[in-house]
Amino acid sequence: MGAISILEEGSPRSAPPARGESDDTLLDAYSHAVVAASEHVGPAVVHVEVAQPPRGSGEAPRRGSGSGFVFTPDGFILTNSHVVHGARPIRVSFADGASYDADLVGDDPDTDVAVIRIGGHQLATATFGSSRGLRVGQLAIAIGNPYGFQHTVTAGVVSALGRSLRAVTGRLIDDVIQTDAALNPGNSGGPLVNSRGEVIGVNTAIIPFAQGICFATAIDTAKWVVEQLLRFGRVRRGYIGVGGATIPLSRRAVRFHGLGAGAGVRVESIEPGGAAQEAGIEPGDIIIGYDGEDVAGVDELHRLLSAERIGKSTQVTLLRRAQKLDLPIRAAELPARG
Repeated sequence: MGAISILEEGSPRSAPPARGESDDTLLDAYSHAVVAASEHVGPAVVHVEVAQPPRGSGEAPRRGSGSGFVFTPDGFILTNSHVVHGARPIRVSFADGASYDADLVGDDPDTDVAVIRIGGHQLATATFGSSRGLRVGQLAIAIGNPYGFQHTVTAGVVSALGRSLRAVTGRLIDDVIQTDAALNPGNSGGPLVNSRGEVIGVNTAIIPFAQGICFATAIDTAKWVVEQLLRFGRVRRGYIGVGGATIPLSRRAVRFHGLGAGAGVRVESIEPGGAAQEAGIEPGDIIIGYDGEDVAGVDELHRLLSAERIGKSTQVTLLRRAQKLDLPIRAAELPARG
């Protein structure tokens, strides 16, 4: 079974309810949609139990749990990076009581997505939908194991689209779905599905003490990450060897140089032997462009340093005092995190 080919399946938009339908009819239709979706995807949802190595001598391993869902019949499972990163062993259990040891295929802390695998076969699978056509107000159903209560179903709507969420690594996760489908600790890694039971997001975070504000990594982002993890065991990203901070630019500098953005990245440090040093970038320079695109902050520079730009000869545009400079540069591949 080819795992990557499954990532291309799409999800059409749900049709709005017909006019003139009574509240009772709509409520019944709502109930049927939630029941059907949860029955469709529920058998593929798993409870993930992990043990983290002790932090010091004499300490017991730290235990934790989360959720996940099978997306290929031969046992590939999607979950959150923060659930399984650095964990050993990993144990997966199904609603019918079946339990398996799992291996980590790869994880990406920058998007909080991970793939693990069990030794099963002909397993029930969840179907990937698409987050591209989602609309605010669309039904959203979350399935997971909050506080260890297995296969709990909550329902709500897509509250907002295109949110950004800061990952534990400091990078922004883009295109995040906000939902009011209730999530709690233990839901992490479980599926967020539409009325057809197609996965539209991977539940990832809640805001403590806030009610009805929960987040899921959009499934289109997750599918791209899964493809990278299955091919390389990690997500390949570029880097140029600078430490920087986002700063606003003076109006005078923006007008004088005809800049498209009002901010840039001030270089605070240079990695010895890195691409930035070889290009002649100096501390105090302000990076305002990379490969012909504006750079208005650290997050935008991160987005531009994609796998496609690793090893590519291009230009970095920067301000050095009153000068605007274009320097040749070639991004290297960011080393894997331990």
